[in-house]
Amino acid sequence: MPAIKLSDTVYSVGVQNPDLRIFDIVMRTEFGTTYNSFLIRREKTVLVETSHHNKFEKYLDNIKEVCDPAEIDYIILNHTEPDHSGALAQLMECCPKAKILCSQAAAIYLKNITNCCCKQIQVVKNGDSLDIGGAELSFITAPFLHWPDSMFTYYPAESAVFTCDFLGSHYCCPDIMDSKIDSEENYKSACKNYYDAIFGPFPAYVRAGLEKFEALNASTAYTSHGPVLTTDHLLPYVLEQYKLWSAPKVHEKPLIPIFYVSAYGNTEALGRSIAEGIHSVLDADVPLYNIIEHPMEKLAAQLNESDAFLIGSPTLNKDAVAPVWQLLAHVDAINLAKRPCAVFGSFGWSGEAAANIEQRLSSLKAAVFENNYRIHFVPSKEELAGAVSFGAEFAASLKQ
Repeated sequence: MPAIKLSDTVYSVGVQNPDLRIFDIVMRTEFGTTYNSFLIRREKTVLVETSHHNKFEKYLDNIKEVCDPAEIDYIILNHTEPDHSGALAQLMECCPKAKILCSQAAAIYLKNITNCCCKQIQVVKNGDSLDIGGAELSFITAPFLHWPDSMFTYYPAESAVFTCDFLGSHYCCPDIMDSKIDSEENYKSACKNYYDAIFGPFPAYVRAGLEKFEALNASTAYTSHGPVLTTDHLLPYVLEQYKLWSAPKVHEKPLIPIFYVSAYGNTEALGRSIAEGIHSVLDADVPLYNIIEHPMEKLAAQLNESDAFLIGSPTLNKDAVAPVWQLLAHVDAINLAKRPCAVFGSFGWSGEAAANIEQRLSSLKAAVFENNYRIHFVPSKEELAGAVSFGAEFAASLKQ
């Protein structure tokens, strides 16, 4: 994609990566992505964001379509993740007078990301402004959207905000404007997947970010990935969805899912008895999920939204079975702290699964119930009754 003039003073000079299918190791990008970067041309020339290092040559060509890189006065980095800053070190060789403007946290990160450019870095604080000749840019800190270094850059002269990753999407199409996307259905799917992966762990910060953005009453959001959003097209939709997705989850009843894997039905039998015990103490929603029978995304959503949860596993080769570890790999570790949980399972030889699961949950700072419940091979009537009691004791601990 070549450079595109977006307004009287703003140009898109970013690059596309339509063939990317995995972003940051774990995030699928069915529709590719873009590394958006914008040039503002007034008395001062300002570059907002850079690009991924492996797209540098194309990126530099796009800049040259608008100006000589040596004319750039400022480079604003709203965030320093390498898809934003990866091209910075190479670019600075072409921009000898440019100052790098970023948050305090970003300044610390940049020194280790670029291993250069330290003398050119200038920290900006919340509410600081920059005169660019006939207009100003102002800076608004937006921590954990989605790194501690994140901020917005507001351009009131054009009612626009450079929002960094906020409101973005991994969506690549021939034109960068939201009015010209090739499939609104695909875009909306990409927008949701992006939110879940990037902002799902930070709902309170998303709500704070929405307040900051909406207070500016801007008509354009220049995002770092995906299309530019405007009030005449997709911006209202995206804002409304972010409000919906980040709203606090309030359950009419406590949600206490039980996740298990069961080779011969023994661990499953324990799970059902534990659920019975929970119900004897609490009016709660206690769904049981055989992990191998449900999409991992559904299970992860239930676990991450739960008020408490239990995990059951048999022991195979002195460990829990692989589907359990897959589920725990999807845990929202940021918000799991102090979440009540408990572990159970049937075993044949040695029974290490429960302790290994507990160790993992403890490392995630979850509130692990002090006793797990394990039985040897097939549960007897007495052991099933013990599982009922275990469920009741766990439920009672939630009321304390």
